[in-house]
Amino acid sequence: MGCDCETCISKTLLMFFNFIFAILGMIVLAIGVWLVIDKASLVALLKVENDQIEHFTQPAVIEHLGYLLIVITSVVLFLSFLGYCGAIRESQCLLTTYGLFVLVILVAEVTAFGLAVAYKDRARTETKNYLQTTISYYYTGNDRNQTDAVTLMWNYMMSELHCCGVDDYRDFALSEKWNESKRDKIIPTACCVQTALYEPQDKNCPFSPTESNSYFKKGCYNAITDWIMHNQEVVIIVAIGVGVTQLLGIILALCVCKSIEKYRGMRL
Repeated sequence: MGCDCETCISKTLLMFFNFIFAILGMIVLAIGVWLVIDKASLVALLKVENDQIEHFTQPAVIEHLGYLLIVITSVVLFLSFLGYCGAIRESQCLLTTYGLFVLVILVAEVTAFGLAVAYKDRARTETKNYLQTTISYYYTGNDRNQTDAVTLMWNYMMSELHCCGVDDYRDFALSEKWNESKRDKIIPTACCVQTALYEPQDKNCPFSPTESNSYFKKGCYNAITDWIMHNQEVVIIVAIGVGVTQLLGIILALCVCKSIEKYRGMRL
């Protein structure tokens, strides 16, 4: 197809960006598959005498991360395939499908944000309920040999954000697994003020928490909200960057489609 300067630029940019995303997607997909089928090699590779790293070399954590990478990169590869092949083969069908998929994702993101703002009280309640559900059904305790990914992620979040539970330490009373394994503990060790090695500064903290040796009255929901507000500029920039990239992909696909249609009309 003969094309003018604008069309060639649109086609080239569309091919370039989708080719880059496809290469990165294949690399990440390969890593995800490796994590799922060969967890032991990664554990051996990362096994160092550092508690912060050791917490995340548990097999279940690695496997869940692998599946997450596979799902995300599969979507990215599918879209990149449509965009790149549609541009290089000048296929209106592939480019239209690509543009529609990206548009649907963009609209879903904007809709989710709009609903969260419009119904912020309900969104707050639903988010809290979801977080509480992960504690109630999956949180098991602070055992170093624990391989449950949800427990490890909660422990890490509480240690890093200096918080405890969703609203406070009483959220753990709803967890059957925690109640079975806690022994005489009142709060998980992760709710305590800790050393650089993730050990409680006060050994009695899990059994006798106070406001000076723990964060047992500070909920993680508010801590996450505070973190987002503190880093809101970065969050906004990332969100705008993602949205602009998606919108650019849609515009480029439409430009190439329009040029193909125009060229076919001239031939007729």
